[in-house]
This record gives sequence, structure tokens and C-alpha cells, in this order.
Amino acid sequence: MAATSWIDRPYHRNWLMQRADALFDLFQSNAINPKGGFFDLDAAGRPLGTLRQIHATGRMVHCFAIGARLGRPGAEDVVDHGMRYLWNAHRDQQYGGYCWSCDDAGYVDTNKQAYGHAFVLLAAADATMLGHPLGEQLLADVTEVLNTRFWEEQHGAVSEEYARDWSPISDYRGQNSNMHLTEALMAAFEATGDDAYLDKARHIAHLIITRHAAALGYVVGEHFDSHWNLDRSYKGSDMFRPAGTTPGHALEWSRLLAQLWVLDGYREGRFLDAAKKLFQAAVKLGWDHQSGGFYYTLDFENRPAITHKLWWPAAEAIAAAAFLHALKPDDVYEQWYRKVWNFTASHFIDPANGGWFPELGDDLRPADRFFTGKPDIYHALQACLIPLYPAKGSLMKVVAS
Repeated sequence: MAATSWIDRPYHRNWLMQRADALFDLFQSNAINPKGGFFDLDAAGRPLGTLRQIHATGRMVHCFAIGARLGRPGAEDVVDHGMRYLWNAHRDQQYGGYCWSCDDAGYVDTNKQAYGHAFVLLAAADATMLGHPLGEQLLADVTEVLNTRFWEEQHGAVSEEYARDWSPISDYRGQNSNMHLTEALMAAFEATGDDAYLDKARHIAHLIITRHAAALGYVVGEHFDSHWNLDRSYKGSDMFRPAGTTPGHALEWSRLLAQLWVLDGYREGRFLDAAKKLFQAAVKLGWDHQSGGFYYTLDFENRPAITHKLWWPAAEAIAAAAFLHALKPDDVYEQWYRKVWNFTASHFIDPANGGWFPELGDDLRPADRFFTGKPDIYHALQACLIPLYPAKGSLMKVVAS
């Protein structure tokens, strides 16, 4: 083994908490919209526009629930602000479910997306663990919607998208929404002890990883038809549904599978084995071994497709390396943990305005091909905090233990 892990060094641990505090400070000070919900932030960290998308609302609740568990003053107020916006604005009181986006005048995009509902479930689970008065109510409501509108028992996963009145939009099925639902299902299990949540997480993991990713050499297929056949020709939005494969999602799944293995009582050895293989494939194929950073996407020959470097795959690599190293110490995880933090500190963290640059061009300078401003706190905060706590569950669970 290498010398003492960075994660065990007091200086590094203090540095991580300082980075987490800087993120909390930026978003707590600037993102609160007094009319409800949260502002996006521009490159200088100032409020940007009035559109509120549901995944960003749910992620703010999630992150500041963690902050409240840590003992951060004011964090519970941010959670309350977000929970009330989810319940009173995003929730569709006519048709049920939760609409994708709102502004000051009301709904902007009324589509019902599984991706968005996953973050409502995550926020509701966290708020329930925090004891928020709307937590259990929101958790029960979104669980009912997921069970009756999205869950497809024959596949062990959720369908993707509907119009406001629940008429189908497409036959598309996506792994991204199911991956984030797996995260949320584990949080709901921790909040309630109800094994039905964990059972759904197991089913999704088997479908996406042990069936499909394993067949691709532990590269995560993204896009599928309604029978869960891989659609290699799919070309969607580069922000949410890019063509090809996304190394960052393999890294994200790596951590989530390791967490699922822990929550499932260390029984499903396949999950831990798959978590290791996903990590190995992602760093081998997805890392730019010349300039550094993870390519955004690869084609099905594992060649770089979109070569810009985004912040969130780096954050997920840090979190996965830390979680796996805590469970099964290995120099490989320590080396990648250091490598990715070194790159992140040099290129993604914005020392002048706070937050992280979301995207780098091929010259490793900040770019705005896909993202503008300072994206939500979610990925970066978890990269800072996951290494500081035991690998025994979600941050909401472990920071209070």
C-alpha cells in the first residue's frame, strides 16, 4: 500500500470541508429565490433567470438536508424553502405527479419525467430523515406516482416520460433516470426501513449493470427502447441524453453499486465486483491520458466522441474512488483519487467567484458548449463530503452516525 491515504490526513480532510463550506456559502447566499424555489447562478455566482427545473430543486433540498445534518446554520431553512416549492409549485394538483419546470408565472414545461421524479423522491427521503413536516407526505405521494405511473414490473425499471395528462410521449427508456432513481430508492429505504424500495434498486441494478453493462465490458449503455433493447443509433440532447456512452455514469454507478452492496447486507457480491469493473473500465477508457480529465462521451468503439471535460464525471470519480477504497483498500483507488483531485483543483474549482467551472474545452479552459454559469451544488458537494465519512450508506445516513 502507498503512504498514508490523503483521506486520512488532517490537512486534506480540512481542505475538503473548506471546499464543501465554500459551495454551501455560494448557493445559500445567492440561489434562494424569494418567490419560491432556487435561482440558477451565472459564472460570477449571481442569480440567473427565473426558470426552476425540478431536478435542481430536488438537489438543493438534498444537499442542504446534508448541511442541516452536519449542523450548518440556516440549512434547514433552505430545505424548507425547497420542500414547499416542490409541494406547492412542481406538484400537479390536477393530474398528479410533478412537472418539469416552473417560473414566476407557473408551469413552463408540464412534462412528467422519471428523472425529475427520482430527485423528488431523494428530496422527500432526506427531508423525512431530517424530520421536515412535509417529508413523509411528499415521500408517500411521489412513491405512489412512481409505483403507479412509471414502474414496469416486467422489466424491473421505470419508463421515462409522459405529458401532463399522463399520455405517453415516447417509447424511450433511459438508464440515467433509473440510475438516479436507484440513488433515491436507497435513500428512501434508509428513511423508512421499507425493503420494497431496496428491492426496486436491486432490480434496476441487475437490468442496467449485470445484464447490459456487463455485456459491453462494463461500459454503461444509455439509451433503450421500450423492451430494454440497447439503441446504439440514438441521438438525443447532448446535455441529458448524449449519443454513445458516458464514462461519468459508469463512475456514478460504481459508487452506487458499492453502496447498494453495503445496504443489502454485503450479500450480493456481484454488485461489488461490478462496481470495481465499472471503475476500472471508466478510468481506462474515459480518462484523457495526455491532457487529463474525463471525456464527456465515447462511441461504441470506446473512442472519444465529445471531448470536452465536464465537472461532474470528475466529482463522481472522486466519490467512487473514496468509497471503494474505504471498502476494499487498494493503491489503484488512492492513485486515482489523488489524480482526479489534482486535476479538479487545477482546472475546475473557480478561486475567484466560487463554485466549479462546469465545462472545459480541449484547451482545458472554461467553455460553455453545454452549460453556462455555475451548475447546481450536488455533484461537487458529494465529492467533497463522501471521503470524510464511513462507507456505510448515503451521506444523510452517515453524517449523523
